[in-house]
Amino acid sequence: MTLVETHPGQAFIITEIADDFARLQAIRFGIAEGARAICQAIVPGGPVVVRKGKQEMALGRNLANRIQVKPVEA
Repeated sequence: MTLVETHPGQAFIITEIADDFARLQAIRFGIAEGARAICQAIVPGGPVVVRKGKQEMALGRNLANRIQVKPVEA
């Protein structure tokens, strides 16, 4: 499942980032494969808001569609 397919409040682990360009963009946000985070919100037609630790970030849909995640218990 991709990051866009998560729902608010859902915890997940990033399992795969599609390509080098997407991986570089994600690293700028402090996100890498194996990282655990929580979906805070999905803005209709807009970004996916993710919380990792105490940091919240809004990831554009193009990037969020290229990040594979696995749901986990919160």
